[in-house]
Amino acid sequence: MTPLQAAAPRSGAAHRLAALAADALGGSLPIRLRAWDGSEAGPAEGPVVVVRSRRALRRVLWQPGELGLAQAYVTGELDVEGDLAEGLRAMWTAARARGLHPPRLTPADRARALAAAVRLGVVGPPPAAPASQARLRGGLHSRARDRAAISHHYDLSNAFYGLLLDDTMAYSCGFWASEDAAFTPADAQRAKLELICRKLALRPGAGLLDIGCGWGSLTLHAAQRHGAHVTAVTLAREQAAYVRERVRERGLGDRVEVLCQDYRDIAGGGFDAVATVEMGEHVGDAEYPAFAAALHRLVRPSGRVLVQQMSRGRNAPGGGPFIEAYIAPDMHMRPLGETTGLLEAAGLEVRHVESLREHYARTIAAWHRTLEERWAAFVRLVGAQTARVWRLYLVGGALAFEEGRMGVDQILSVRRDHGGDSGMPATTHHWYEGLDRT
Repeated sequence: MTPLQAAAPRSGAAHRLAALAADALGGSLPIRLRAWDGSEAGPAEGPVVVVRSRRALRRVLWQPGELGLAQAYVTGELDVEGDLAEGLRAMWTAARARGLHPPRLTPADRARALAAAVRLGVVGPPPAAPASQARLRGGLHSRARDRAAISHHYDLSNAFYGLLLDDTMAYSCGFWASEDAAFTPADAQRAKLELICRKLALRPGAGLLDIGCGWGSLTLHAAQRHGAHVTAVTLAREQAAYVRERVRERGLGDRVEVLCQDYRDIAGGGFDAVATVEMGEHVGDAEYPAFAAALHRLVRPSGRVLVQQMSRGRNAPGGGPFIEAYIAPDMHMRPLGETTGLLEAAGLEVRHVESLREHYARTIAAWHRTLEERWAAFVRLVGAQTARVWRLYLVGGALAFEEGRMGVDQILSVRRDHGGDSGMPATTHHWYEGLDRT
C-alpha cells in the first residue's frame, strides 16, 4: 500500500463510487476500485478497476452503461489491472452469482447520484467521443452507409490485419479439427476453408460466388485447391486490392474475378455454389429477406449455398453498444432458428447446420494472444487507442462465445431443382476426413 493509499480516508472517491454502484446494482461490487485520489474500495481478492480520472465518470454519466465504460477504457481513463479477460470473467461470474442487475434508477436515486457526482467533481459537459468511434451518416443500410460501415472496420489497413491474422488472412472462425498441440490457428483456418469447399461439393470448373470475400482466403483456396472459377465480391477497397494482388502472384487470373461492389448489385446468376462467410451480420434485419432471396436467385437449381454467420442466444442481446460503435456499425445478429427460417422462406432447403461456437472462442483467443505478443507493433501502427479498442473487442468476444451469449454456425442449404432433387449425398461423414492434415 502506498503512503497516499494509507492516508486516503474512507470517504475517498473509491468508497463513494462503490456505494453509488451498490445502490444502483442492488449489491456490492464484485471488484476492487482504485480511484484517482489513491483510495481503494471493494474485495481485496477481486480484479482491480482503476479509475484514472474524473473524466471517466463524466463519460459514464453522459453515456450510462456499456458505451460510457468502453469510451473510458479505450481512452485509458479507466483500466483493469492485470489480465483483462480474467478481470471481465471474474466480474461477470460474480455478478451472475450474486444477482446484480443493470441500473434501474428512481428519481431519488438519480438525485443522490447527481449530488455525489457534484461532490466528486465530475459534473461537466459531455466529453467528445473518442476518435476511434464510428461516425456514420445516411439511412440505415443504404448503399453509402453500408460502404462506410464496412470501410470503418475492414479498411483499417491491410498491414493491421496482416499483423493480427495468420498467413491465410482468414478473418473468421477457424475449424479446430485436431487437439494436437502442433495444430496451429493457421491449420484451423485451412481446415475451415477445406470444409466449406467439401460442403459445397466444389469440382474443377465449378462456378463459386464468394460474397464478402474478405482478404480472399476462401476464394484462393477454392481456385487453387479445387480448380473452381470464383467471383469474389467485397465492399472494402483495401480487401479488393489485396485479393487482386494475391491472384496475380499465384497465377490465378483465369479463375478469379474480384469485384468491389455491393452484393445488391451482383448481376447474373447460375452459380454452382454460393458462399458468404460472416457477412450476413452486416446485412441488417429488415434487409435479410431480400439477401436470402438474392442467394436463391444467384445459385442454379441443385446448387448449394453455405452461410457461415454469427448468432445470438435467444435471450442475449448480441453485439451491443460497444461493438456497434467501434467495431461493426449497424450489424445485426439473430438467433440461429430465425436465420434458417429466412433462408427457407426464400426457397432454399436447409440441409445441414453445424455450430462452431467453441471453435470461435479458440480462434479469437489466438488473435488476442497475437495482439498482446505484438502490442508495441500494433500501437506504432494504429495508436494506443485503436489497440485498446481491439483488446476490449477480442477479450469480450471470446467470452461471449465461451459463455454462449453468441454463437456462429455453418448453414448449408440447396436450391432444389424442379423435380425436388437436392443433389445431396445420403451421408456427409466424408466432409471431415483428413481435415487435421489439410
